[in-house]
Amino acid sequence: QVQLVESGGRLVQAGGSLRLSCAASGRTMPAMNWFRQAPGKEREFVASINWNGGITYYADSVKGRFTISRDNAKNTYYLQMISLKPEDTAGYYCAASRLLSTWPRPEDMEYWGKGTLVTVSS
Repeated sequence: QVQLVESGGRLVQAGGSLRLSCAASGRTMPAMNWFRQAPGKEREFVASINWNGGITYYADSVKGRFTISRDNAKNTYYLQMISLKPEDTAGYYCAASRLLSTWPRPEDMEYWGKGTLVTVSS
């Protein structure tokens, strides 16, 4: 069993930065992922990382602005976000999966956190 708890979401102005954290407990999963879901929209992939942090994938919409990383000693995963835009406003969810994919789907995830809200004001 794996438990995931996200933190770090808050209101921020456009152009600002934010770092989200995902604290994991239980066994280490091969891949960790961040998804987001805006009001009225489907949950979408943001970024993923393999077990040792050597491989990462990003959605085109966040490439160059978001960075996913992991600290295995702390069993914690991060999403550093810079140059935030109003369209980044969403609930951000940490998810664990058995396989690393270039385009993870929500249905491929085994475990989910409850999410943390990011609001970017214009």
